[in-house]
Amino acid sequence: MNIEKYHQILHQLPESTRLIAVSKTKPVEDIQMLYDEGQRLFGENKAQEMKAKHEVLPQDIQWHFIGHLQTNKIKYIAPFVTMIHSIDSESLLVEVNKLAEKNHRVIPCLLQFHIAAEETKFGFTLEESRAMLQGPVFPTLHHVQICGVMGMATFTEDMQQVRREFQQLHDIFQSLKEEFFAEDEAFKEISMGMTDDYPIAIEEGSTFIRVGSAIFGERKYL
Repeated sequence: MNIEKYHQILHQLPESTRLIAVSKTKPVEDIQMLYDEGQRLFGENKAQEMKAKHEVLPQDIQWHFIGHLQTNKIKYIAPFVTMIHSIDSESLLVEVNKLAEKNHRVIPCLLQFHIAAEETKFGFTLEESRAMLQGPVFPTLHHVQICGVMGMATFTEDMQQVRREFQQLHDIFQSLKEEFFAEDEAFKEISMGMTDDYPIAIEEGSTFIRVGSAIFGERKYL
């Protein structure tokens, strides 16, 4: 745990950008330590892990789901999740809406876009998102609120490529804002930037950066 680095990142942030501390695979003790420093936004990418942590940690933590979400796992986080960053299909949004209604809530969501060169990343294209937003199903989903966009840049040392990809996501945000959400004040979030590229993401208009290993240390995967 690098508390000094945490405060260093906080001091770099403009008022328009918030830090999500990515706590996936990390123990509750580490999360509590960062909570005690004042951090309230935490990111997880496994629904059952998020649920387990939610149950034992302070209830004012804002939990952001940032990983690929399977429809059969929505039920674990629907009662409490603050925001789902990774809506990558209409069918997933329909299922989130269904579980949100069951829990008598409206769940804030971001549309995930495929902006990276790697094939392994999930996400909409701009055309796919337009088709969904113009389609017959979207207006019936009263228990989800689209608050913006999310994307992951290519894992590369070429920071100019990363910058271009973040600019692309910002352009997508602007297009959707103008075309579909011009009157919607909630549509204001651009979730982009991680440990290796968050300074560029901030420069390109990110409102959420998702930083884990710089704060918590490298992850050990089994």
